[in-house]
Amino acid sequence: MIIQHLELTDFRNYASAQITLTDGVTAVIGDNGQGKTNLVEALSYLATLKSFRGVPTEAMIRTGANSAVIRATITHSDGREVLIEAELSRTGRNKVLVNKQKLAKTRDLLGVVRTTVFSPQDLNLVQDAPSVRRDFLDDALVALWPKQDALCTEVERVLKQRNALLKQSGGRLSSDIATTLDVWDEKLATHGTQLGNVRTQLLELLLPQVQAAYVELAELEEDQTPVGMLYAPEWRTKGLAHCLIECRNDDVRRGSSTVGPHRDDIELSINGLPARTHSSQGEQRTLALALRLAVHRLITTEIGSPPVLILDDVLSELDPYRSAALLRHFPLGQVLITSAGVLPKTAHPDTLVHIAGGTIRED
Repeated sequence: MIIQHLELTDFRNYASAQITLTDGVTAVIGDNGQGKTNLVEALSYLATLKSFRGVPTEAMIRTGANSAVIRATITHSDGREVLIEAELSRTGRNKVLVNKQKLAKTRDLLGVVRTTVFSPQDLNLVQDAPSVRRDFLDDALVALWPKQDALCTEVERVLKQRNALLKQSGGRLSSDIATTLDVWDEKLATHGTQLGNVRTQLLELLLPQVQAAYVELAELEEDQTPVGMLYAPEWRTKGLAHCLIECRNDDVRRGSSTVGPHRDDIELSINGLPARTHSSQGEQRTLALALRLAVHRLITTEIGSPPVLILDDVLSELDPYRSAALLRHFPLGQVLITSAGVLPKTAHPDTLVHIAGGTIRED
């Protein structure tokens, strides 16, 4: 899959811009604050319908404009050409067209475009709260198996309804509240258990890929496997239905759901010790890179073609050895590298693009 052409209107600092991309390595060069990350953010949005920077829709619309448009032409490995047009609106009524046809559901776009984004914020995968690791796993889940987006959405919907009911209870478990909770608990137990099952399935596929990637990036011996990943919430052993009953009184008192897939964590370790608290920043950054690279490779293997690879200013955060190792171990495919400085000699870009003040100049 190759993104051939990209057009932006009122997106971030781009009033109007377009760029033609190649199937090799494109280096996007420019000073800080000129629009390099904005450009690759637009590409990534078409894959996930959200910003990899974790910002709301309004932040991606140019100041003074009511909407923004991202338009891209994609060519798939079987020769199919697809035109995607996404309109982001301040009203929240975003629209997506594929080959000029409006999608019945925006989730139907998932899988049409796939991207893998590396950014300096990836260190958060190791250092930050469990929600960051949950989002990472669920994003990988949907990228690999787009139909699982419906399951993730249903779990969110049930949790929203259950939490609303808990707040409505005012801390008292009346018979009416208990009866309605029974309904939502049954739904949460069913869909939450399904989500736990597919997360476990994904982790089993992902772990050997993460271990291999870490060994390559850290340039360790091939037989070393220092990385561990554990997804084993207590409710998976006891059963979610049982745990929801156990926690019911506490949930009513707190006004929120205290157990379920929305509270889970993926425990990361290096050499048998928790990576978040016992590893150096260099080890943590290598692990974060290994996590991204592992998902990229897994999707490439399972789908048959690599996602578009985006390295957003990540090379500046690495020492020369890790930069070289990272560039050396990617599968073939379309790559975009943004940089405010000189690229490593091992980058070998096929095309250079310069950005200044929201203006794109192709060499």
